[in-house]
Amino acid sequence: MKTVAVLVVALLTTGCQKESTALLGTLEWDRIGVAAEASEPIMAIDVVEGQQVTAGTALLHLDPRRAEARIAQASAQLKRMESALAELQAGTRSETIATARANLVSAQASVGNAKKERDRIAAIRARGLVAQATLDDAQAALTTTSANAAARHAQLDEQVNGARSETIDQAQASVDAARAEVDAAQLSRQRLDVAAPRDGRIDALPFKLGDQPPQGATVVSLLSGAAPYARIFVPASRRASMVDGMTCKVHVQGVDESYSATLRSLRSDPAFTPYYALTGDDASRLAYRAELVLQGDKAQTLPAGLPVQVACDAP
Repeated sequence: MKTVAVLVVALLTTGCQKESTALLGTLEWDRIGVAAEASEPIMAIDVVEGQQVTAGTALLHLDPRRAEARIAQASAQLKRMESALAELQAGTRSETIATARANLVSAQASVGNAKKERDRIAAIRARGLVAQATLDDAQAALTTTSANAAARHAQLDEQVNGARSETIDQAQASVDAARAEVDAAQLSRQRLDVAAPRDGRIDALPFKLGDQPPQGATVVSLLSGAAPYARIFVPASRRASMVDGMTCKVHVQGVDESYSATLRSLRSDPAFTPYYALTGDDASRLAYRAELVLQGDKAQTLPAGLPVQVACDAP
């Protein structure tokens, strides 16, 4: 009886030692959060949680009416800018130039009449038959009509010569800016049809049909990657024995079989309390985060978040 008790104690001790050497962590996948580009109601959901999708697959659709109105507004502005540019490039219409010439002829005729009237009053003034103020009024009228004729002449030259190159360049810049606004509005509209950025599996759909998620909120959580990986924490006492590429055994809670896994990364900085804040025996409590990629086709169906225990042999 005493021998049996000793064996039981020995087995229990061995089991505890074996358990204490396991590295603990969780099973993870690369997680992608697909965000809402705008705060609009969800009009349709095309997938369900757990569904496998490929890159470009439609996931859900947000209400596009506000975005389509912005596209229409930006398109109208672009059309207006393009018409203004075309008008400048085509130059002045012949009818407008003819009108400007007629206005100039009328202004020149007014100058001739004002000049004759000024000369007539000057002759009368020389004989002392009218006041000096009358002559001054006639001179002012001549000056006014002459200035108007000069303005009409300048307007005709402007119509004949057409727009300056700088004005056309400004109009072209306005067209480019309006076209960019249309492109931006169309891009915003396209992103209301949410699609999968990569191949993966739908992990979560936080919002339901009819919900209006805020802008930037994650509307689809996607698990992606070639294989799941175990995220574990290595104590400082075992940090030196872990090397990239080494093979370990991963036991997933709730799964009978173990999986082979390859260590792909091991942090050089502690994951918990910084080393400079610890002294003496506390230094042994440092932990370093590591990731091990599981191998085998059966690992593809494992969900994220399961607890794992990892056993690694010293190299």
